[in-house]
Amino acid sequence: MELRRAGSRPSGKGPAEYFTGAVRVDPLFEAAEPARVVGAHVTFEPGARTAWHRHPLGQTVIVTAGCGWAQREGGPVEEIRPGDVVWFPPGEKHWHGATATTGMSHIAVQEKLDGSTVEWLEKVSDEQYRA
Repeated sequence: MELRRAGSRPSGKGPAEYFTGAVRVDPLFEAAEPARVVGAHVTFEPGARTAWHRHPLGQTVIVTAGCGWAQREGGPVEEIRPGDVVWFPPGEKHWHGATATTGMSHIAVQEKLDGSTVEWLEKVSDEQYRA
């Protein structure tokens, strides 16, 4: 058994290369091999969002606070709220973040494939975000 105390791993800023706006990432867990699951608690200030991205083995997002938006390529922007669970299938291009006026936090869970959990793509434009 391994117990990781709250606050024992430092928070980090969401890198500007992959996020727009103020984003904080709090690592929660990263299983040792042969397991490959990774989880983080991510907090987005109003207007903040990820870049477009995809996960080789998919991603589960569990909204814990606030109000946010999520979109898969070619689909509508969907509102997400606390308690909502969003599944992005493997390889599905998508983004997620806060609404323009309300912050949002979620737990993100994904698995590594060949050491990688995500492929980052282009940023979500303001026009795409406001659609």
